[in-house]
Amino acid sequence: MNLKVLVGSGEKIGRLVLPFLIIGLVLNILDPSLFSVGGPSMVLKTVSIIVLIPGIINWAWSVILILTKIPQKKLITTGPYSLAKHPLYTGVALLVLPWVGFLLNTCLGVLIGIIVYIGSRIYSPEEEKILSKTFSNSWNQYCKKVKIPWL
Repeated sequence: MNLKVLVGSGEKIGRLVLPFLIIGLVLNILDPSLFSVGGPSMVLKTVSIIVLIPGIINWAWSVILILTKIPQKKLITTGPYSLAKHPLYTGVALLVLPWVGFLLNTCLGVLIGIIVYIGSRIYSPEEEKILSKTFSNSWNQYCKKVKIPWL
């Protein structure tokens, strides 16, 4: 199994996010009030947990599918992949990072989530070209069936 194939665009997204993460963490350590969400309130905690649960399920399910299907050289079209082409990137960016941040009393998770999402939009087309070349007609059929292809 080629690790680069398994990671997909994750390495490039990680390199894009890393400077923002480092700067954000340093600023947060120097002045915690800079990113503070004020507690968080009980409502924000509750909403965060409600959104985070499906986010973690999506993340874990996506990782399991990648670890089991990619070594078999199979196109993943089920589970979270039936909803979005890149559920791992999108789920972490929108359903995990912001809400973990809120639970930790910081909006830094939102900012990092936005950068992860932007990175996934920048680097996913390259990954999709490889998938199209590798799986040709199966990829084209999948693209027609995926529920939220733009996400």
